[in-house]
Amino acid sequence: MGSQVSAEALNTKLPEMKGNPPPECPMHNKDAKEKNELKTKPSECPVQHDNNINPYNMMPPANQQPAPDQPFPLPTNRQVSTIPRAMPDGSTEFWVYPSQQMFWNAMLRKGWRWKDDEIKEKDMEDIIKIHNANNEQAWQEVLKWEALHAKECGHPRLKSFGGKATDYSPRARFRSWLGYELPFDRHDWIVDRCGKDVRYIIDYYDGGEVDNKYQFALLDVRPAVDSLENVWDRMRVMYMRYRYEIIGDKKQNKLTN
Repeated sequence: MGSQVSAEALNTKLPEMKGNPPPECPMHNKDAKEKNELKTKPSECPVQHDNNINPYNMMPPANQQPAPDQPFPLPTNRQVSTIPRAMPDGSTEFWVYPSQQMFWNAMLRKGWRWKDDEIKEKDMEDIIKIHNANNEQAWQEVLKWEALHAKECGHPRLKSFGGKATDYSPRARFRSWLGYELPFDRHDWIVDRCGKDVRYIIDYYDGGEVDNKYQFALLDVRPAVDSLENVWDRMRVMYMRYRYEIIGDKKQNKLTN
């Protein structure tokens, strides 16, 4: 669901890849019991609309057909995530990750030319794994914030998302003025909190080498400052983090003295 994994990020991790991979469909693991209670089903991502653009992820219809000059076949199977998706009719479906073939076609559409790189089948497999892990990580961070509202809504759902790689958030710009690096990508996610739309901003920073879980991004996830409730949530979390650090330091000092 982006989230999108930006071209810069993938070029850093897979030097032979160049281009602009497509937006991703976020993922979150929930237990089977909750799935059954929601009575949901997979939802295609992206989905075709009359204008050929899906307003929920700003992507055209899925293209599973091999490109004319493609050097090797790519799998078309898609992994169904367990992140609930809020539908216009109030029902819940699940976001579905793009296949390797969809990724390939999307990169071509963005201007990437595989002949300029030494692309291998294993590279596409790794990209999908990085893509999926990155989304799962982002959704887990969103759920930490949503836990503040667990009593009013026990099953938040992702409604829509979009990438804004070059539209840096105010916090990212401020950090850059202090000498820190700018994020390589940004997403805005709209979460349906039981009928209430809540916007989240996610800044993605390069965290170094890809680990054994195919994660490399450091995420800065927080509610957007566009409502008093979001501002209050951020103040609460800031206080809790500060209090935890102070208490943790005191306990550590007692143990070492």
